[in-house]
Amino acid sequence: MSGKSAMSQPALLLRAWGVLLVFSAGSTLLSLWGIPPDWKAAAGVAILTLSWLKARIILQRYLGLAQAPFWARGFNIGLALSCLLFLGLYLVPVML
Repeated sequence: MSGKSAMSQPALLLRAWGVLLVFSAGSTLLSLWGIPPDWKAAAGVAILTLSWLKARIILQRYLGLAQAPFWARGFNIGLALSCLLFLGLYLVPVML
């Protein structure tokens, strides 16, 4: 095998799909759970982090950026900056 991973493309996609399901279930459970007001900021950070990880998996596996490290790095930086902006916008009213 010439790639870094010995797994086939369908196996990688199936694994990515499973991880996406777990992350989606986690963020859904967090959003439905009765969170005390003191923990709302932490729950928001956790949900946003899970969303960021899901976006990275979609970019890497489904859009094939794992084979293009230069482009993957650029997309990851843009995604991280966007998530930091969203986090800041979320935390401003929570912290006031």
